[in-house]
Amino acid sequence: MRNRTERLYEIDGLRLLAALAVVLFHYLFSGWAGGKTTVAFPAESAWAKYGYLGVDLFFLISGFVVLMSAWGRTPRQFVVSRVVRLYPAYWLGIAVTSIVTVALGHGLFQVSLPQVLANLTMFQALPNIENVDVVYWTLWAEMRFYVIVFALVLIGMTRGRIMAALWGWLGLTFLVEAGVLPQIADLVVQSEFSHYFIAGMALFMLYRFGLNVQIALIVPICLGNAVYRAIGYAEAVGERYSVTYSPVVITAVVVLIFLVMTFIALRVTRVLARPWLVTAGALTYPLYLLHAHIGFILFARLGETVPKYVLLVAMIAVMLGAAYLVHRFVERPLAPRLKRLLSGRQPANHRKVAAPVG
Repeated sequence: MRNRTERLYEIDGLRLLAALAVVLFHYLFSGWAGGKTTVAFPAESAWAKYGYLGVDLFFLISGFVVLMSAWGRTPRQFVVSRVVRLYPAYWLGIAVTSIVTVALGHGLFQVSLPQVLANLTMFQALPNIENVDVVYWTLWAEMRFYVIVFALVLIGMTRGRIMAALWGWLGLTFLVEAGVLPQIADLVVQSEFSHYFIAGMALFMLYRFGLNVQIALIVPICLGNAVYRAIGYAEAVGERYSVTYSPVVITAVVVLIFLVMTFIALRVTRVLARPWLVTAGALTYPLYLLHAHIGFILFARLGETVPKYVLLVAMIAVMLGAAYLVHRFVERPLAPRLKRLLSGRQPANHRKVAAPVG
């Protein structure tokens, strides 16, 4: 059995790479940017259009690290850890994005007070209220995944129970895809992305307990379904933005992210681990929250006066700097206070799990 307190620095760096892929998709892909900015990057758009697959990597990483973080925790400890991890930076992201949208947006994006108040809960998708920033849609997927992990924490995590749950979730995924289950079931199953969460959890089980027949079956099955769904999703994205995606490239990227995470689970990548990668991982979440709408508003305001490549580099640097400030002055000071507020008295034998959070 692996040491559960060992931090996987490689995942911290991988998370930042995934976030930067999404940033470049939004800033460089002309299909997504069309109508939102006069700054165009036609040459770079040919490869940047694949950057949205950074989200797929995020979900695979989440399956791994959220199960890692939840292992050995009580239900209350798990809920507190998720609230502390997600909400402080998210609330600030909503506030800053809303202020910039109203003050500088000039109608590029719309935001209203009821919309902001609903977004503060992170459950705005239930009443079908629009996100303050387009990227927030992934948080709803994450929240539904947390519900499943919370249920596993409630019943008690053992190797057998987790593996049974993974097989059950995978089976429900195929039943939804086949149309056997009603679409309402997909609210929990999330068949479009469940293969990433399931595979990530299976890879954590590989990391913690070693390889067995069940893991050797689950991960390739999830990979096959991930490739199938990713190609279909790429076709839909291509129709929406009038671009063509290569199924070969899509397949290669999905296979690559599965391979990288498998190597991490097998500890093949430990030679790449560096403590400074913790900072890279810390920047990921606030960078993701801040870059999209604020970035496009600034592109629209500055695009006609600043050379586009200078503006691009400056924009990414500013967003990384802003992400660091959020981490340093919001997340780090507020997290322990919020944890104490929500946790109450901690058991004397409670131990903190040193895991990279999702």
